[in-house]
Amino acid sequence: MNLENRYDFVLLFDVKDGNPNGDPDAGNLPRVDTETGCGLVTDVSIKRKIRNFVGLVHEEQPPFEIYIKEKAVLNLQHERAYIGVGAEEELKSDKKRKGKAETVEKARQWMCKNFFDVRTFGAVMSTAVNCGQVRGPVQLTFARSVDPIVVSEHSITRMAVATEAEAEKQDGDNRTMGRKHTVPYGLYVAHGFISAHLANQTGFSETDLELLWQSLTNMFEHDRSAARGEMATRGLYVFKHDSKLGNAPAHSLFDRINPKLKEGVTVPRAFSDYQIDLDETDLPQGVVLNKIVG
Repeated sequence: MNLENRYDFVLLFDVKDGNPNGDPDAGNLPRVDTETGCGLVTDVSIKRKIRNFVGLVHEEQPPFEIYIKEKAVLNLQHERAYIGVGAEEELKSDKKRKGKAETVEKARQWMCKNFFDVRTFGAVMSTAVNCGQVRGPVQLTFARSVDPIVVSEHSITRMAVATEAEAEKQDGDNRTMGRKHTVPYGLYVAHGFISAHLANQTGFSETDLELLWQSLTNMFEHDRSAARGEMATRGLYVFKHDSKLGNAPAHSLFDRINPKLKEGVTVPRAFSDYQIDLDETDLPQGVVLNKIVG
């Protein structure tokens, strides 16, 4: 079923004693806005968790396969698309990287039909086997913490050794030292947008939409690790427009949700240290607010 409505949404999630999104260019330190001290989590990180949840729920079966995943060989998926649209002969051609326009469009549609993340987030699939490009209807911003975060650094040791030579060293001389970085606590806010026009181009349906809400609600429950500490979705507020074009600017709707520290709290260490001020009065005509979490 095609989407007939534009959606804008606000996602709130928190982390306790964990690293929500390490920066590999900075020794895997939690990402921070250097000017404000607020923590950051990339849209790519959030999309990864959505992909993992969908793959877990639907066991990587069409039409809910995942295109971008660990060790995925993308050109092999493109070849599947060419075979799926009956263009096997073109795979033998030296011109397959460019591809015939008709074949590329059919392959693009095949990829949208079979891969959840392609029809949701879009993809550039013009590599050695050309399946075109898809502009996804669902877009996310970086998540930013409500308040500045403090990055804690912890020393850790490894008792086990890798070689016999290391094992022969005197006790205490064979321990490997390491570092672990955590955020004691942070509440993060991300914004999302869903275009009905682009959804109808990629085949993103009402069923996919419900799966997206389910993923955003539960994605941290199946993404546990010692490095990430405790993470949880704390709020999912969805503004539904009664038209494809929308009835109000997204920023004016996002401004209605204001997380802030409770009076008397100076150092947050739990979600209960915050209050969520939500302005539901005089919503623009044609806009409805649904609180899926919160």
